[in-house]
Amino acid sequence: MTVTIVESVYGKLRGQQQGNVTVWKGIPYAKPPIDDLRFRAPQPPEPWTEVREAVLFGPSAMQASNGIMEFLGNQTDNTSEDCLYLNVWSPAADSRRRPVMVWIHGGAFTTGSGSSQAYDGRSFATEGDVVVVTFNYRLGALGFLHLGDVGGDDFSGSCNCGILDQIAALQWVQDNIGEFGGDPERVTIFGESAGAMSIGVLLAVPKAKGLFHQAIMQSGAAANLLSSTIAEKVSSRLLAALKIGHGEVDKIRQIPAQQLVDTAALFPAMSLVPVVEGDLLPVHPEQAIAEGAAKEIPVLIGTNKDEYRLFSFFDPRWKRGDKDEISSIFEHAFGLKWLGISQSLIDGEELNQSIYDKLMTMSLFTFPALKLAELQVTQGAPVWIYRFDWETPVFDGELKACHGLELPFVWNTLSKAGTEKLTGILEERKKLAEEMHHSWIRFARSGNPNTPKLPEWRVYNLEHRPVMIFNRENVLVHDPNSEERKTWKNLMVHLEKSR
Repeated sequence: MTVTIVESVYGKLRGQQQGNVTVWKGIPYAKPPIDDLRFRAPQPPEPWTEVREAVLFGPSAMQASNGIMEFLGNQTDNTSEDCLYLNVWSPAADSRRRPVMVWIHGGAFTTGSGSSQAYDGRSFATEGDVVVVTFNYRLGALGFLHLGDVGGDDFSGSCNCGILDQIAALQWVQDNIGEFGGDPERVTIFGESAGAMSIGVLLAVPKAKGLFHQAIMQSGAAANLLSSTIAEKVSSRLLAALKIGHGEVDKIRQIPAQQLVDTAALFPAMSLVPVVEGDLLPVHPEQAIAEGAAKEIPVLIGTNKDEYRLFSFFDPRWKRGDKDEISSIFEHAFGLKWLGISQSLIDGEELNQSIYDKLMTMSLFTFPALKLAELQVTQGAPVWIYRFDWETPVFDGELKACHGLELPFVWNTLSKAGTEKLTGILEERKKLAEEMHHSWIRFARSGNPNTPKLPEWRVYNLEHRPVMIFNRENVLVHDPNSEERKTWKNLMVHLEKSR
């Protein structure tokens, strides 16, 4: 008989049978972070006495609508400040102690949801005999607004509430997943974009030590954080926009959540992200990783060949072709680094969208991923690197192998309604999805992504730099980003010295 009722630390939960898998949705892993708990670390949820129905997803975090995220399948029809809920897919609630995969969703730390249809854990559970967990965490101003310097101890750590939520979800897994058929000693965290960037933080955070044992990072590493100085400038601007003086920061707990979200949406992308600050994250994650903070953690990390194409393709400025406007796009994107970058990398070429995509992909995704891999390898940790090269045929192929394209392949959710808008309908998709999906499963089960259907995927090393290229035919290539990697590394060293 299938067991759908389990007893968590906080009370009994009734799930729902879906084929060979049972799913429990909308499980609270913390108290609602509202009223006096806004901008505070998550607190354990209140226990309950009756059986709690766990058949509907909980609300997603408050967020502004975002056209690109909606194109990728993100839904914002059910959002709330009360958002700290998780979901579990399991082959059976028994004592088998299966590997556990915990997903951290992306969305630039301002959008996204653990209940997106793209993150349906049924295939992982059935194909891999693993337990899958997805969850929501606080986003934008509610998750990453740095108020400690102006608000004092009462707001200490507000800038990393989203990361603290992730740690609370991982702690819930440690305390409860055994009742769902999972093994708390074999937890793989995996995530994409801001989710992978979050993992870059979690690898460095002492408070997260022991809560996971392996990591998969898709299109994100450990570079996209703010210093407390810059984060304080962002918070000062936001407080000013809300007409809150520095001596009355407490008022921000009374501001309607939607007003906070709408005001923060006017700020540039990646203005509200994790902050290097306090006891949680005293040094930059790359420094902590370089010092061995995650040396015992096997890592699978990779990027898509044309990451930034997703963002530039929908930007109307490129269609206009105005040279002055195009120059300003580059200058705005790279700021003080632009002079050095243009002198070293452009070499008199006329600026265009392809150059911009290449520079943005390298600076935001490829180079940070390679740097994290190097840091881990230097510490003796096993690392595998991939690059997703399969190009979608939609929009006449203009999206190429863009950011987020690998998601339905990794999750094996190509059949979900609407996915064809991103991937098209070519039959070849299914073979690639099967190969990637099973590689991720194998990594979760064994700490090694090799499968019988892949070429031998060698562990990363600094001599040969093997990278698995996922495409119509998968192939292992040595140092496929060699020229860009060397040029970018030399340029970054030069720019650091010239500061």
